[in-house]
Amino acid sequence: MTGTRAHTLFSFGTLMDERVQTALFGRGVPTTPASLAGHTTRPLPITDRAVIAASGLDVHLTLERRFGASVEGSVLRLTDGELAAADAYEVDDYIRRRVRLTSGETVWAYLDAKPLRAAARIVIVGDSIAYGRCDPRGGWAARLAATHIARNEADHRVFNLAIPGSTLTDIAEQTPGLLDARLPDTLLVAAGINDSARPLAPSRTGHDAAPHLTDRLDALAAAALDRNARLVVAGPAWIDEERTRDHEGLCFTRERALGLRESLRAWAEDNHVDFLDMWEPLRDSPELLADGLHPTPEGHAALHRHLEGLGH
Repeated sequence: MTGTRAHTLFSFGTLMDERVQTALFGRGVPTTPASLAGHTTRPLPITDRAVIAASGLDVHLTLERRFGASVEGSVLRLTDGELAAADAYEVDDYIRRRVRLTSGETVWAYLDAKPLRAAARIVIVGDSIAYGRCDPRGGWAARLAATHIARNEADHRVFNLAIPGSTLTDIAEQTPGLLDARLPDTLLVAAGINDSARPLAPSRTGHDAAPHLTDRLDALAAAALDRNARLVVAGPAWIDEERTRDHEGLCFTRERALGLRESLRAWAEDNHVDFLDMWEPLRDSPELLADGLHPTPEGHAALHRHLEGLGH
């Protein structure tokens, strides 16, 4: 066997089949029955010939969220090499993420690669852009809520808890206490631009270092996982630097916004968390920004269209 580190992976489909295990890993792997609460399954057509050949099926299952439901499966114990082989086996519709089983154990599972497509109950936390400032219709978040709820009015919910001016520090401190009453399965964090803004008053060193946000994101990831919710991090949108240099006592620059974007992306990649890049829809379109920072209604509509493509 290659690799010595043990990994635990929840399977609810073809990876439980010993024939598939033998084809992928060269052996049947140790398994334990397990269940995953708050989920159900739906069929997923498969076109990859190698995957069809290994499983003998052209329709697999994928997970989606449903309050009160549960999915029965097994926990597989894999080496490094076997986990890599499982990654290669799964098609692009799946992505490996951490989940908490009914037993309380945290394991890997292959989830829908588009995080909002599988969601039912979404909590949004963020700043004034997520709040919908400069858009009477409530911004991209309100548009997301409308389309998400329209897909399933009985079970889908969106709670926008964004507060103008919030930083990731504020959100990390406040969010855990807001989640339990809303029973979210998905936590969408859309913040950080305020953390990147340099105060206009000069610092003692003559410049301000980019804020260290890892501990805030770690705390939000832990809060989500503790509640069996999937964390999704949205990056910053493009800004018109010429109009944001002096905005309500803060200085927003494109360089610092891009630095935030890459920091969030890198953290998400390192921690197997979904990252939604929101930069491109407004790029080089200053007419879509009311004040260089906050999108106009048309700007929010553009962000929503982009988010729908990424998430759904």
